[in-house]
Amino acid sequence: MDNSGKKQLQILACKVRMGAIEGVFNAKSGHLGGSLSAADIFTYLYFKEMNIDPKNPKDENRDRMVLSKGHCAPGLYATLALKGYFDKNELKKLRHIGAMLQGHPDMKGTPGIDMSSGSLGQGISAACGMALAGKMDKKDYRVYTVLGDGEIEEGQVWEAAMFAAHHNLDNLCAIVDSNGLQIDGAVAEVGGPEPIDEKFRAFGFDVQVIDGNNFDEIEKAFNHAKTVKGKPSAIIAKTVKGKGVSYMEDQVGWHGKAPNADEYETAMKELNNTLSGLEAE
Repeated sequence: MDNSGKKQLQILACKVRMGAIEGVFNAKSGHLGGSLSAADIFTYLYFKEMNIDPKNPKDENRDRMVLSKGHCAPGLYATLALKGYFDKNELKKLRHIGAMLQGHPDMKGTPGIDMSSGSLGQGISAACGMALAGKMDKKDYRVYTVLGDGEIEEGQVWEAAMFAAHHNLDNLCAIVDSNGLQIDGAVAEVGGPEPIDEKFRAFGFDVQVIDGNNFDEIEKAFNHAKTVKGKPSAIIAKTVKGKGVSYMEDQVGWHGKAPNADEYETAMKELNNTLSGLEAE
């Protein structure tokens, strides 16, 4: 990736983080830590990787994305708004009665959402079904699913992984946003799913471990995944929870709470400074 392309993605990711914070601040609730850690992954998927068209969100030949860690919807919503699926002002109505954007993704009410999710562990199962359907229908689309490292403590994740390998779903790519923290504390202390890469490998996946906040590594991983034949792919993306906001980074307390007015101003100021620096380069 050339520097110009990388800078553009960094600018977009910064805007995604700002959109996620805007939504959660106005909702006075929601999940920011994992939304910010996955912002670079969301950005790459929707602005570089996936074959999608916001003007035709139900195109049967489109690539699909299932947010298995559905509580991180603020980050996905910010990405969809930036991509043009709906007006960015909808972000300010997050979790409001009668508004489009619910606390978890709703495929019936929100353009660009391919699967309703929120119950942890279930999203990857739905993604497996989509990938198998694509195989059966002889379609070329790919299916992506983003999971959390805390989420993969759910047994259903591994049932789905076994299913994916059994059916040779090489059109499926699972991305684990491995930020090391979940609602109850450090992932290693709560459920201890490590070694995550070896587990997916044992279940028949092609596995890569990358810095999930580095666009060069993200691009390399997705390009490799598209070359894999006969087995599903897993990208273990090592990320920083709360990435982009100094006081949120690597802090478990920011898993699922909203910033107050002062915290909101500080976060937006930091991200605006980051954005200005990127645009000035």
